[in-house]
Amino acid sequence: RKATIVIEHLIQASDVAHTMQHWHIYRKWNERLFQEMYRAWQEGRMDQDPSLNWYKGEIGFFDFYIIPLAKKLKECGVFGVSSE
Repeated sequence: RKATIVIEHLIQASDVAHTMQHWHIYRKWNERLFQEMYRAWQEGRMDQDPSLNWYKGEIGFFDFYIIPLAKKLKECGVFGVSSE
C-alpha cells in the first residue's frame, strides 16, 4: 500500500515539478503558464483576466497544494538525505 501512495504522490508532483525546482526554473515555467492563460483570455477562451488574481492564486496554490504535497513526499522518504 505504501508503494501505491508514493507513486500517487510522485505523479502529482510530476505535474507541478517546476514549483519544486530552482527559482529561475519556477519563474520560466510560471511565466509560460501565465502567458498561455493570458492569451486564452484575450482570445475569449477564458472568462477572467488571469492577471487580476495571479499572485494571490499562486500563494494559495503553494499554501494548499504544493507545500502539503512536498510534506507528504518528505514523509514517504522520496527525497532521501536531501530532505534533512
